[in-house]
Order: sequence, then structure tokens, then C-alpha cells
Amino acid sequence: MRKVLTIVLIASSLFACQNANKVKGNPLQDASYESWTKEAEQEIRLKPRYGDATKNAQQQVADAELIKSYVRLTGSRRKGAELLIKKGFEYVYAGNLRTAMYRFNQAWLLDSTDVNVYSGFATVYYTFKDYTKALNLINQGLAIDPKSSALLTDKGSIYMTLAQTSMATLNMDKGLSYFKESYAIDPLNQNTLYKLSTYYFDYNNCDLALKYYKECMKLGGKPIVQRYKDALKERCGS
Repeated sequence: MRKVLTIVLIASSLFACQNANKVKGNPLQDASYESWTKEAEQEIRLKPRYGDATKNAQQQVADAELIKSYVRLTGSRRKGAELLIKKGFEYVYAGNLRTAMYRFNQAWLLDSTDVNVYSGFATVYYTFKDYTKALNLINQGLAIDPKSSALLTDKGSIYMTLAQTSMATLNMDKGLSYFKESYAIDPLNQNTLYKLSTYYFDYNNCDLALKYYKECMKLGGKPIVQRYKDALKERCGS
């Protein structure tokens, strides 16, 4: 199996286009996935969509107040959800998965149709290396919006990560197919452009690696890490 640069880059920047800034916060105290899962049996806030639990009257009142406060703050439930998703990713990058999951669930509460929240849910489980759960959550989002470029790229990224462990060629092919589908829907998705560039870099196709790299850079190049820029310049003379 090839241990390639692309896979390393994809694994370290699965949902890179969220481009969140790190925030201060207590790191996740339950370092193991086992302890997280055990606690989640009693704490519905650690489960995506609150575990689809039926909430009691006190919880429902608290939810209603939360919705009101974010509508007042942002002007709508959708905008409130978008703000909470952004906050959730900031906590992910700060290493505080607990608070990240709280925020993603609050976003889902405000607007359950915003499929970007499924990227948030999936990122938490991806961080725990539960790729099956992460993929399932992405698929749930795609069931709501099959044309979500962001989710399709996330799905491709998970398959690229799976290529590290088993059936490398099959998973790499699946990953590429989702990147291409995402690109056809939204050719301005910087995360997709970056992933496509790194894929073709891996297969020594400098023409296509440079093509997608340059397209991404024209849009700002937010997800591109310096390590990749250096490697591309050395091999392809970018």
C-alpha cells in the first residue's frame, strides 16, 4: 500500500474549508472514544441530533429560549444555525470536542435542514477515528441534500482516509469519484479543488495537480497547507 502525501494531507484537513480560527477552551477531558461513548449513553448532548431523544418539559423550554436568543441575535433560524456550526468547528480545531458537539446539536435544533451540521457531527467521529460513523452521518446529510458539494467532498475525503487501512485502490477510486461529483456541482469549492490537486499529485499527474491547485489559489487557497505548496513546487515547478 502506498503511504502517500495526499492521504496525510486529507486526513489532517478533512473539512479544511471551514477555515475556523482556534479559540480558547478546555480540551476534551475524556480522551478515549470508549469513555465518550459511555458518557453519551446518559448525556444526549454528546449524540448527534440529541440521539433523537424525546425531551422533557424543562429541556423543551430551554430549547425554545435558545432558539429565540439566536433568532434575535442573527435574524433567522438559518443564520443562527450557521453561526453555531462555525462555533462548533472552532471548538473542534481547539481540541474541545465536547463543546463542539453541543454547538452542532444546537445548530441542528435551530435548523435541521442545514446539511452542513452533518459535516460537524461527522468531524467529531472522524477525530475519534470512527470512520464508519462519520460516513454514516455524511450520508444522512446527503439524504437531505444529495447535491451538497461540501458533503460530497467530505465523503470523498473519508474514503481517502480509509485507503490507508484496507482496499486502498477501491477507496481511492471512490474518493475521487465523489470529488469529481462535487466539482461538477460547485467548481468554486476550494476544499474540493485542493483535494483533487493532491490526488493527482500523488499519481504524478502534474498537469491536473497544477490545474486544480491554481483554481484553488485564484479563489484564495484557504485550505492549502504550506507543506503541499512546497512539495508541488519541487515536483511540478508550480
